[in-house]
Amino acid sequence: MENSITLNPIGIVESSITNRDDMPTNGIQAGIRVFSPYVGALERIEEYSHLWILTWFHQAPRDVTTAVPSKVNPLSHRFGVFALRSPSRPNPVALTLVKLDRIQEYTLYVADMDAIDGTLVIDIKPYFEHDTVFSPRTPQISPLSANALQKTLLKQALTHHGETCPDLLLAVRMALIADKLLGYIKSPDVQVQVYGSTCLADAIQGICRARLANPARFEFCSSFIKHSIWIKGNRRLSISGVRELDLKAFWGLPDYEIFEVAMEEIE
Repeated sequence: MENSITLNPIGIVESSITNRDDMPTNGIQAGIRVFSPYVGALERIEEYSHLWILTWFHQAPRDVTTAVPSKVNPLSHRFGVFALRSPSRPNPVALTLVKLDRIQEYTLYVADMDAIDGTLVIDIKPYFEHDTVFSPRTPQISPLSANALQKTLLKQALTHHGETCPDLLLAVRMALIADKLLGYIKSPDVQVQVYGSTCLADAIQGICRARLANPARFEFCSSFIKHSIWIKGNRRLSISGVRELDLKAFWGLPDYEIFEVAMEEIE
Protein backbone atom coordinates (compact mmCIF):
# COMPACT_ATOMS: atom_id res chain seq x y z
CA MET A 1 0.00 0.00 0.00
CA GLU A 2 1.31 3.45 -0.90
CA ASN A 3 1.93 5.82 2.00
CA SER A 4 1.47 9.04 0.04
CA ILE A 5 -0.91 10.55 -2.49
CA THR A 6 -0.61 13.22 -5.15
CA LEU A 7 -3.29 15.87 -5.62
CA ASN A 8 -3.47 18.12 -8.66
CA PRO A 9 -5.36 21.37 -8.00
CA ILE A 10 -8.20 22.02 -10.43
CA GLY A 11 -8.58 25.72 -9.74
CA ILE A 12 -7.81 28.65 -7.50
CA VAL A 13 -9.81 30.96 -5.23
CA GLU A 14 -9.96 34.64 -6.15
CA SER A 15 -10.92 36.60 -3.05
CA SER A 16 -10.57 40.11 -1.65
CA ILE A 17 -9.13 38.64 1.56
CA THR A 18 -5.48 37.55 1.65
CA ASN A 19 -4.98 36.73 5.34
CA ARG A 20 -6.88 33.89 6.99
CA ASP A 21 -7.23 35.85 10.26
CA ASP A 22 -9.33 38.43 8.40
CA MET A 23 -11.81 35.90 6.99
CA PRO A 24 -15.32 36.03 8.57
CA THR A 25 -16.53 32.66 9.83
CA ASN A 26 -19.47 32.79 7.40
CA GLY A 27 -17.25 33.52 4.38
CA ILE A 28 -17.66 36.17 1.68
CA GLN A 29 -18.39 36.56 -2.03
CA ALA A 30 -15.54 35.14 -4.09
CA GLY A 31 -14.57 33.61 -7.42
CA ILE A 32 -13.30 30.12 -8.16
CA ARG A 33 -11.29 30.07 -11.38
CA VAL A 34 -11.08 26.60 -12.88
CA PHE A 35 -7.86 25.76 -14.69
CA SER A 36 -8.13 25.16 -18.44
CA PRO A 37 -7.52 21.37 -18.44
CA TYR A 38 -10.61 20.92 -16.26
CA VAL A 39 -13.18 23.30 -17.79
CA GLY A 40 -15.00 20.37 -19.40
CA ALA A 41 -15.88 19.19 -15.89
CA LEU A 42 -18.09 22.29 -15.47
CA GLU A 43 -20.69 21.07 -17.95
CA ARG A 44 -24.24 21.57 -16.52
CA ILE A 45 -22.93 22.79 -13.16
CA GLU A 46 -25.20 25.85 -13.54
CA GLU A 47 -28.15 23.55 -12.82
CA TYR A 48 -27.14 23.46 -9.15
CA SER A 49 -27.79 26.22 -6.62
CA HIS A 50 -25.16 25.07 -4.10
CA LEU A 51 -21.75 23.40 -4.35
CA TRP A 52 -19.24 21.74 -2.05
CA ILE A 53 -15.77 23.23 -2.53
CA LEU A 54 -12.73 21.28 -1.34
CA THR A 55 -9.64 23.42 -0.89
CA TRP A 56 -6.13 23.18 0.56
CA PHE A 57 -5.67 25.66 3.42
CA HIS A 58 -2.00 26.34 2.82
CA GLN A 59 -1.59 28.84 5.70
CA ALA A 60 -2.97 26.47 8.34
CA PRO A 61 -0.70 24.70 10.88
CA ARG A 62 -0.41 20.94 10.29
CA ASP A 63 1.22 19.87 13.55
CA VAL A 64 -1.85 19.94 15.81
CA THR A 65 -4.38 17.28 16.78
CA THR A 66 -6.55 19.31 19.19
CA ALA A 67 -7.84 22.86 19.02
CA VAL A 68 -10.26 25.36 20.52
CA PRO A 69 -12.65 26.93 17.99
CA SER A 70 -11.28 30.31 19.07
CA LYS A 71 -12.51 32.23 16.05
CA VAL A 72 -16.08 31.31 16.98
CA ASN A 73 -15.73 31.21 20.75
CA PRO A 74 -12.33 31.35 22.51
CA LEU A 75 -14.02 30.15 25.73
CA SER A 76 -15.21 26.93 24.12
CA HIS A 77 -14.01 23.46 25.10
CA ARG A 78 -11.04 21.88 23.34
CA PHE A 79 -11.84 19.31 20.65
CA GLY A 80 -9.87 16.90 18.53
CA VAL A 81 -9.45 18.49 15.10
CA PHE A 82 -11.42 15.65 13.51
CA ALA A 83 -14.37 16.88 15.63
CA LEU A 84 -14.05 20.46 14.35
CA ARG A 85 -13.99 22.40 11.09
CA SER A 86 -10.75 24.00 12.25
CA PRO A 87 -8.31 24.77 9.40
CA SER A 88 -5.49 23.50 11.62
CA ARG A 89 -5.19 19.75 11.03
CA PRO A 90 -2.70 17.13 9.73
CA ASN A 91 -4.02 17.55 6.17
CA PRO A 92 -5.61 21.01 5.85
CA VAL A 93 -8.38 19.98 3.46
CA ALA A 94 -11.31 22.39 3.81
CA LEU A 95 -14.92 21.62 2.92
CA THR A 96 -17.11 24.64 2.21
CA LEU A 97 -20.75 24.81 1.16
CA VAL A 98 -21.25 27.78 -1.18
CA LYS A 99 -24.15 29.26 -3.12
CA LEU A 100 -23.50 29.51 -6.86
CA ASP A 101 -24.45 33.00 -8.03
CA ARG A 102 -23.24 32.91 -11.65
CA ILE A 103 -20.63 31.56 -14.05
CA GLN A 104 -18.52 33.81 -16.25
CA GLU A 105 -16.21 32.03 -18.68
CA TYR A 106 -14.37 29.55 -16.43
CA THR A 107 -14.94 31.31 -13.10
CA LEU A 108 -17.65 30.37 -10.61
CA TYR A 109 -18.87 33.33 -8.58
CA VAL A 110 -20.09 32.09 -5.22
CA ALA A 111 -21.30 33.28 -1.82
CA ASP A 112 -20.10 32.11 1.64
CA MET A 113 -16.59 31.16 0.50
CA ASP A 114 -14.21 31.05 3.48
CA ALA A 115 -10.92 30.46 1.65
CA ILE A 116 -8.48 33.34 1.12
CA ASP A 117 -7.13 34.60 -2.18
CA GLY A 118 -4.76 32.15 -3.85
CA THR A 119 -6.10 29.05 -2.09
CA LEU A 120 -5.86 26.02 -4.36
CA VAL A 121 -9.06 24.13 -5.10
CA ILE A 122 -8.86 20.33 -4.94
CA ASP A 123 -12.35 19.44 -6.13
CA ILE A 124 -15.89 20.73 -6.72
CA LYS A 125 -18.94 18.61 -5.96
CA PRO A 126 -22.66 19.42 -6.28
CA TYR A 127 -24.90 19.71 -3.25
CA PHE A 128 -27.63 17.06 -3.46
CA GLU A 129 -30.89 16.73 -1.54
CA HIS A 130 -29.59 13.68 0.30
CA ASP A 131 -26.78 15.82 1.77
CA THR A 132 -29.37 17.34 4.11
CA VAL A 133 -29.66 16.20 7.72
CA PHE A 134 -32.39 18.45 9.08
CA SER A 135 -31.86 17.89 12.78
CA PRO A 136 -28.38 16.47 13.43
CA ARG A 137 -26.87 15.94 16.87
CA THR A 138 -24.02 18.41 17.41
CA PRO A 139 -22.24 19.94 20.41
CA GLN A 140 -22.94 23.55 21.22
CA ILE A 141 -20.28 25.81 19.74
CA SER A 142 -21.99 29.18 19.69
CA PRO A 143 -20.32 32.50 18.85
CA LEU A 144 -19.22 34.40 21.94
CA SER A 145 -20.45 37.82 20.81
CA ALA A 146 -24.15 38.58 20.38
CA ASN A 147 -23.47 40.25 17.03
CA ALA A 148 -21.67 37.19 15.66
CA LEU A 149 -24.47 34.91 16.87
CA GLN A 150 -27.03 37.19 15.23
CA LYS A 151 -25.16 36.92 11.92
CA THR A 152 -24.95 33.14 12.26
CA LEU A 153 -28.66 32.71 13.00
CA LEU A 154 -29.55 35.08 10.16
CA LYS A 155 -27.53 32.94 7.74
CA GLN A 156 -29.20 29.76 9.01
CA ALA A 157 -32.66 31.30 8.62
CA LEU A 158 -31.89 32.56 5.10
CA THR A 159 -30.49 29.20 4.04
CA HIS A 160 -33.67 27.48 5.20
CA HIS A 161 -36.31 30.07 4.24
CA GLY A 162 -34.69 31.30 1.03
CA GLU A 163 -35.42 35.03 1.27
CA THR A 164 -35.26 37.97 3.62
CA CYS A 165 -38.64 39.16 4.88
CA PRO A 166 -39.83 41.05 7.99
CA ASP A 167 -41.00 37.89 9.76
CA LEU A 168 -37.68 36.15 9.12
CA LEU A 169 -35.92 39.05 10.82
CA LEU A 170 -38.39 38.79 13.69
CA ALA A 171 -37.73 35.05 13.94
CA VAL A 172 -33.97 35.57 14.25
CA ARG A 173 -34.39 38.12 17.03
CA MET A 174 -36.81 35.77 18.85
CA ALA A 175 -34.27 32.95 18.59
CA LEU A 176 -31.53 35.20 19.97
CA ILE A 177 -33.62 35.88 23.08
CA ALA A 178 -34.43 32.18 23.51
CA ASP A 179 -30.76 31.24 23.13
CA LYS A 180 -29.75 33.82 25.72
CA LEU A 181 -32.37 32.86 28.30
CA LEU A 182 -32.73 29.09 27.77
CA GLY A 183 -29.41 28.04 26.27
CA TYR A 184 -28.87 25.86 23.21
CA ILE A 185 -32.14 26.07 21.25
CA LYS A 186 -31.26 23.12 18.99
CA SER A 187 -31.25 20.86 22.04
CA PRO A 188 -33.79 17.99 21.83
CA ASP A 189 -35.31 19.05 25.15
CA VAL A 190 -36.41 22.48 23.85
CA GLN A 191 -40.04 22.61 22.67
CA VAL A 192 -41.14 25.41 20.32
CA GLN A 193 -44.62 26.75 19.55
CA VAL A 194 -45.13 29.43 16.91
CA TYR A 195 -48.23 31.57 16.34
CA GLY A 196 -48.13 33.83 13.32
CA SER A 197 -47.25 33.63 9.64
CA THR A 198 -45.77 30.70 7.77
CA CYS A 199 -42.65 32.83 7.21
CA LEU A 200 -42.20 33.26 10.96
CA ALA A 201 -42.71 29.55 11.59
CA ASP A 202 -40.47 28.45 8.72
CA ALA A 203 -37.59 30.69 9.78
CA ILE A 204 -37.80 29.66 13.45
CA GLN A 205 -37.90 25.99 12.48
CA GLY A 206 -34.86 26.49 10.25
CA ILE A 207 -32.93 28.00 13.13
CA CYS A 208 -33.88 25.65 15.98
CA ARG A 209 -34.18 22.53 13.76
CA ALA A 210 -37.24 21.36 15.68
CA ARG A 211 -39.31 18.67 13.94
CA LEU A 212 -43.03 17.94 14.05
CA ALA A 213 -42.27 14.33 15.07
CA ASN A 214 -39.45 11.96 16.06
CA PRO A 215 -39.13 13.78 18.42
CA ALA A 216 -42.09 16.17 18.33
CA ARG A 217 -40.58 19.53 19.27
CA PHE A 218 -42.41 21.98 17.00
CA GLU A 219 -46.00 23.25 16.77
CA PHE A 220 -47.43 25.94 14.50
CA CYS A 221 -50.75 27.76 14.44
CA SER A 222 -51.52 30.35 11.77
CA SER A 223 -52.44 33.63 13.41
CA PHE A 224 -52.42 37.40 12.96
CA ILE A 225 -50.27 37.77 16.07
CA LYS A 226 -46.51 37.15 16.03
CA HIS A 227 -45.76 35.03 19.05
CA SER A 228 -43.45 32.18 20.01
CA ILE A 229 -43.25 29.99 23.09
CA TRP A 230 -40.07 28.15 24.06
CA ILE A 231 -40.20 25.45 26.75
CA LYS A 232 -37.21 23.82 28.41
CA GLY A 233 -37.73 21.74 31.52
CA ASN A 234 -39.94 23.74 33.89
CA ARG A 235 -39.30 27.08 32.20
CA ARG A 236 -41.58 28.62 29.58
CA LEU A 237 -40.44 31.66 27.63
CA SER A 238 -43.07 33.71 25.77
CA ILE A 239 -42.00 36.25 23.13
CA SER A 240 -44.55 38.49 21.41
CA GLY A 241 -43.66 40.82 18.57
CA VAL A 242 -45.01 44.36 18.88
CA ARG A 243 -43.70 45.88 15.63
CA GLU A 244 -42.48 45.05 12.13
CA LEU A 245 -38.77 44.86 11.40
CA ASP A 246 -36.64 46.08 8.53
CA LEU A 247 -32.88 45.53 8.36
CA LYS A 248 -32.08 48.81 10.11
CA ALA A 249 -34.36 47.94 13.02
CA PHE A 250 -33.15 44.32 13.02
CA TRP A 251 -29.58 45.42 13.70
CA GLY A 252 -30.24 48.56 15.70
CA LEU A 253 -33.23 48.25 18.02
CA PRO A 254 -33.03 46.76 21.52
CA ASP A 255 -35.28 43.82 22.40
CA TYR A 256 -37.67 45.86 24.53
CA GLU A 257 -38.65 47.98 21.51
CA ILE A 258 -39.49 44.87 19.45
CA PHE A 259 -40.96 42.35 21.89
CA GLU A 260 -42.88 41.70 25.04
CA VAL A 261 -40.99 38.91 26.84
CA ALA A 262 -42.15 36.82 29.80
CA MET A 263 -40.52 33.88 31.58
CA GLU A 264 -42.43 31.63 33.95
CA GLU A 265 -42.00 28.35 35.76
CA ILE A 266 -44.41 25.53 34.90
CA GLU A 267 -45.16 22.20 36.52
